[in-house]
Amino acid sequence: MTVGEAIVAGEAQLGSAGIESGRLEVEMMLAQLRDEPRLQLWMRRDEPLTPGQGEKLRDWLDRRAGREPLQHILGWAPFLEFELYVTRDVLVPRPETEVLAQLAVARLRDHSVPRVLDWGTGSGCLALAVAKAVPVAEVHALDLSPDALRIARANATAYRLADRIRFHRGDGFAALSSDFRTPNSGFDLIVTNPPYIPAAEVETLQPEVRDHDPRLALVGGDDGLECYRRLAAEAPGWLKPRGWLLAEFGDGQAPAVAGLFRRAGWEVDAVEKDLSDRDRVLIVRSPVRD
Repeated sequence: MTVGEAIVAGEAQLGSAGIESGRLEVEMMLAQLRDEPRLQLWMRRDEPLTPGQGEKLRDWLDRRAGREPLQHILGWAPFLEFELYVTRDVLVPRPETEVLAQLAVARLRDHSVPRVLDWGTGSGCLALAVAKAVPVAEVHALDLSPDALRIARANATAYRLADRIRFHRGDGFAALSSDFRTPNSGFDLIVTNPPYIPAAEVETLQPEVRDHDPRLALVGGDDGLECYRRLAAEAPGWLKPRGWLLAEFGDGQAPAVAGLFRRAGWEVDAVEKDLSDRDRVLIVRSPVRD
């Protein structure tokens, strides 16, 4: 089978499985198998695949047709300028979260040495984005899952950022030392993409998400708002006076999430949209501490 024939056959197989971006995904598979840029594939469309390449491609196509995420098959996911190692132990980073990262970085530019917390780091995408874009920042990242922290550390090591990020394992703020609770040693900014899917809606998600992303990173309680309640109540004790919190939320949750923080005394600075023009990121400032 030639490169061109593999692309046509693979696109047809994935299309039959309901995957609209089949051609792009087959090309990404072939580019990785052949270790060459995707855009060069059609220039070499008449070249035959090696037996090993053909066998591996068939396996990958079968897995993808079964709706395993492409990122799990390839072993990485794009996020800003990174290619992050991912497995089923972490949420696959989404383009929406790139917007969250960029908004967080924009609010750190005027700080001399900002202290930042990535609350629920998963793959480490937000912590890495901040550490890369703001070299003077002191970045901390926490997660309940030891497997997620292993992957986040691996990504930080791959991009030579491991010495810039301190990782903490535990359930939310309980993972941190009480030393961070004093006003002068608290965080200037907390950034988070917490679980926000209501429990009853998980079975309605696409198979790639429902069957392969970790439930711990998806489900935010019965109404999807459990983590926001915790953050609104607990985060002021860990932020410096007038510190920032930036949080991603789900479709249609903007009024509920913003109202929750307002009732807890936070100042709602903005609700920002994602690349699809949907409300996606809440930006708030902490209440004045007594």
